[in-house]
Amino acid sequence: MDLESLRREYLRGGLSREDLADDPHHQFSVWMQQALDLKIHDPTAMTIATVSGDGQPSQRIVLLKHFDEDGFVFYTNYGSRKSKELDGNANISLHFPWNAIDRQVKICGEASKISAAESLKYFITRPKDSQIAAVASQQSEVLSSRSFLLNQFESLKQKFKDGEVPLPDYWGGYRVVAHEIEFWQGGASRLHDRFRYLREGETWLIDRLAP
Repeated sequence: MDLESLRREYLRGGLSREDLADDPHHQFSVWMQQALDLKIHDPTAMTIATVSGDGQPSQRIVLLKHFDEDGFVFYTNYGSRKSKELDGNANISLHFPWNAIDRQVKICGEASKISAAESLKYFITRPKDSQIAAVASQQSEVLSSRSFLLNQFESLKQKFKDGEVPLPDYWGGYRVVAHEIEFWQGGASRLHDRFRYLREGETWLIDRLAP
């Protein structure tokens, strides 16, 4: 397995300061819309990183479900590892790996739970089987077998077959309020373009970073 020789050039275009919006949320919206228009695979998939009480980082992929100037929203089980770690340390990092268009976005900020009303508004838009799965799975807990999980799921399908699935009190959303957002555009000869937005009060400072 020769990994050292695996490489390619990044030749899909550069990024200049003149290309950037003054607000990173606007810039993110532009890039997200371009990713959607180009139909890249899973454009809303993001790696999120949290840190345990003993300093161990942990990462997983979740889907971004909403964003605006107030922050970036995702949903999860509040009993999961990520939620437990956020309870102890609200600092979080989000990463969008848009490799198909040689772009990355990194977001650093703080996560806080959204209201139950906001979570319910999203929960009822999910397919019913996805609602039931959220009830059936005690995320991140040790599972004796897959058949146990499937039995739980089927039992709940029967229970709710003629009615609505209630929002579990252990499931909901987080909103990440960013204080740093970086936009990365691949460049030839590894001379990539990187721009970092740093929040300073009500304004954003923009710096070009060395690749």
